[in-house]
Amino acid sequence: MKFITLFFLFAIILTVNVLVAESKGTYNRYSRKAVADTIIKLDTTKAKDRKLLKVKKSKQNKPNLNADGQGVSNTFNITPAVDTVIKADTNKNKNSQGKPTIPGKPQTKLPETDTTKKKGGIQSEVKAVAEDSTIVDNEHNILYLYGRARVTYEDFELDADYIRVDQKNHLIFASGSIDPRTRRYVGRPLSKSKNEKPIASDSLLFNYTTKKGKLYNPASEQEGNFISGGQAKKLNETEVAYRNVIFSTCDLPYPDTHFGIVITKGIGEKNRIISGPAYLEIEGVPLPLAIPFGFFPKPNTRTSGVILPTFGEDAKLGFKLSGFGYYLGLSDYMDLTTTGTIYSKGSYEVNSTARYLVRYKYTGNLSLSYGSHNYGLPGDPAVKDIHIDWTHSQDPSANPGSTFSASVNAGTSGYFSRNPSTSNYNVVTAAQSSLRSSISYGKTWAGTPFNLSVGIGHSQDIANKTITIELPTIAFGMSSINPFDSKDRVGEQKWYQKITVSYNMNATNKVNNIPESELFKSTVTKRLQNGFQHQIPVSLGLNVLKYFQFNSSVNYTERWYFQSVNKHFERGSISNSDQLLVDTLQGFKRAGNYSLSTGLSTKLYGTLNFKGNLKAIRHVMTPSIGFGYTPDFSDPSYGYYKTAVSQASVPYPYTYQRYSIFENGVYGYPSSGKQAGISFALDNTIEAKLKAKSTDTSGTDRKITLLQGLSFSSFYNFAADSMKLANIQFSGHTAIFKQKVNISFSGSFDPYVTAVHDSIANNTIVRTSQRVNKFRWSNGQFPQLNQLSISMSGSLNSTSAKAPGTPNVNTLQGAGSPQLQRLALVNSDPNSYIDFNVPWNISLNYSYSYSNYLNQVSTSNTLMISGDVSITQKWKIQYSTNYDFKAMKLASATSFSIYRDLHCWDLSFQWVPFGYLKSYNVTLKVKSTILQDLKLSKRNDYSSNRTFY
Repeated sequence: MKFITLFFLFAIILTVNVLVAESKGTYNRYSRKAVADTIIKLDTTKAKDRKLLKVKKSKQNKPNLNADGQGVSNTFNITPAVDTVIKADTNKNKNSQGKPTIPGKPQTKLPETDTTKKKGGIQSEVKAVAEDSTIVDNEHNILYLYGRARVTYEDFELDADYIRVDQKNHLIFASGSIDPRTRRYVGRPLSKSKNEKPIASDSLLFNYTTKKGKLYNPASEQEGNFISGGQAKKLNETEVAYRNVIFSTCDLPYPDTHFGIVITKGIGEKNRIISGPAYLEIEGVPLPLAIPFGFFPKPNTRTSGVILPTFGEDAKLGFKLSGFGYYLGLSDYMDLTTTGTIYSKGSYEVNSTARYLVRYKYTGNLSLSYGSHNYGLPGDPAVKDIHIDWTHSQDPSANPGSTFSASVNAGTSGYFSRNPSTSNYNVVTAAQSSLRSSISYGKTWAGTPFNLSVGIGHSQDIANKTITIELPTIAFGMSSINPFDSKDRVGEQKWYQKITVSYNMNATNKVNNIPESELFKSTVTKRLQNGFQHQIPVSLGLNVLKYFQFNSSVNYTERWYFQSVNKHFERGSISNSDQLLVDTLQGFKRAGNYSLSTGLSTKLYGTLNFKGNLKAIRHVMTPSIGFGYTPDFSDPSYGYYKTAVSQASVPYPYTYQRYSIFENGVYGYPSSGKQAGISFALDNTIEAKLKAKSTDTSGTDRKITLLQGLSFSSFYNFAADSMKLANIQFSGHTAIFKQKVNISFSGSFDPYVTAVHDSIANNTIVRTSQRVNKFRWSNGQFPQLNQLSISMSGSLNSTSAKAPGTPNVNTLQGAGSPQLQRLALVNSDPNSYIDFNVPWNISLNYSYSYSNYLNQVSTSNTLMISGDVSITQKWKIQYSTNYDFKAMKLASATSFSIYRDLHCWDLSFQWVPFGYLKSYNVTLKVKSTILQDLKLSKRNDYSSNRTFY
């Protein structure tokens, strides 16, 4: 049955595509010529139209004149349409007087009669210009404009390839023209009045005094609704009479519009269309779906209304009625959308979203969701889920010096997994493992180095169902200053004037990793952790001996806590027992620590010259050496560390544990162990110089970076009793194939010997490993590689997707509120936006990791591939998958998508072929934002265990 359903679904899709191809002339079997001239001629059988056709033949035979007064050849770039101007009535406008003109000489300015008397003696002038030529018929007081003509009168504007102005009768006729090469009708009239949207038409006749007119084959748009075809007659400034027009969501003009409602007769007002008989038409074929009269909204502002539902089925929850609700336009600055979903087995979902926008001040949206689902047996209690999503952004110019922003994403851990329809069955959303939120306020004081930031934060581990909350966090800072420098200094700075000092203070009140079930219980307040941290870094940078850079710094950190811990063993505890007790003590405690560091660095250059295309290779080395000192803050004299000792009991010896009294502190605690040693590092960069290409007229040599960075570093601690040399760290990165593929790697070498010992326990050989205080190179061995990670990433696409020389622009930096709202819509449903302008695109991400700790080796080797390809201009395929080379299989998140652009319709097919998220979805929907619920959908989601392939 499923195969039959899919067969008929694809049969319908194929039929629609053939019909579209036929209408576009791209289907070979039934291809037809391009659309001919669609201008609607006047009907000679009607008295009103016959009056319009009364034109003197002598006027048609009169030679045309160009701007120089010479005859114009009959061969024009464009062919004017038939003139349908109303013949001037000599009995009218007897008082009109004009300046005398020279016969046969063109006029580039309208005569004085080109004014209309209005009440109060105010006159308005008809202004007219044309790119090709302008001709004045002084006998009939008619002006002819050819080639990109434009006429303006008061608040009326008109553009067309051909315009004729009858000054006596105050009539304007405009039409397009036929291109002699393509035989297409081009230069259609485009008219606009007051604040109305422009209206295109094949031709129009307009009285610029009464503001009445007639349009043939008009095309206009109002908030996603399009009206085209037929005739429109403007009755007054607010009403238009329609005849045989198509009301649809397709922005193509008639006859390319292939879906809509044909209104045989109707009256269009500012916010609605009241129609007589109307019927549905697809591809020019009328369907037996008609109404005797109708009411079609044409809103230009937000209007409240009911949101229509869609029907579907969930394998575990039953049949569903989803997406029904109500849209409430509260004001020009805020609206509210409430939708719900009901399932036949008793589950339901409710979502309410409020959007607000005050231009040049702030924008945001707030969404509250609630779900009640029963995935168990009938009668089992339902599982409740809630979720809140709030984003708020402030315009930078609204309040200079202060900012406020919010990004809240919080809820129960099972919300996305139990409410897949809320995210449109998005695989990434359903599989996410954490949620984060932040609300922050920032303040800077102009002319001072001080700044303040206050906020609250939230992080949630969905897998472990734990929550961490910070309320609030405070950060107060002072940027670096030179305390010993003078504002009135003349000349270069002295060495002590280069000393810089800054200050940073952080404070927080935090509850860490509490279970979800305990979030709103009174015990939460007892688990709050708070504290202050002050940091004062002092630094000095100097140039020494011209080629060396000397840096020295002193860092002091002060921590204030209102809680500390005390550990002790329970009375009677013995060795290896688990009876260590921890007490939390209230009261103020402080901890201060400091560190000293100094370093010296320089740069070394080396160049190898060659002959041929490779001219040179340059190697730049940056060696640095430094000294660092940190005292042992675990010394009893500081009071930061204590030792818990158990009582000795025969035959068991005593046991002890050393701990820091600030080990639960939110900002950590001073480190134990003394460090006094030398750090060293070496950074390398390798570049190549190539001969200029023969096509390069500038002759400038090309520079290519072979290795952007290769660094080695380590530390030797003289204060340690053994193993004084730390692991040797290395890292590097480069780019190949003209910077299209990035390669990064990092790892570490262990310089000490690892001894392996075998022992027998329970009749099995147990191998143990232990590091020995002996260097490997003393045995003639290279340091052991104990960690390595390699990652490669690249994105390739067709060169036609981007014009040469087009810079990469970060559009988010300059995006306004409307753009950010649309971006948020795309992020919530990525399938709603498909870029057909990029013929193909592929992204590759390869990662490899290796770990060897005490001869325990582990590796991982994966490749992620994603991208899309446009089979035609209207067909696109998207794909995404991960391949595990170690397991030799594809990841369960593999997905495929197929999209078909049907102009004002969209067809999409998403498929996850295997794994836990196995699903498919076929959707045919209207593009128009106001008709998003007009769609046909067939879904088998991953909550079903049924096989569908």
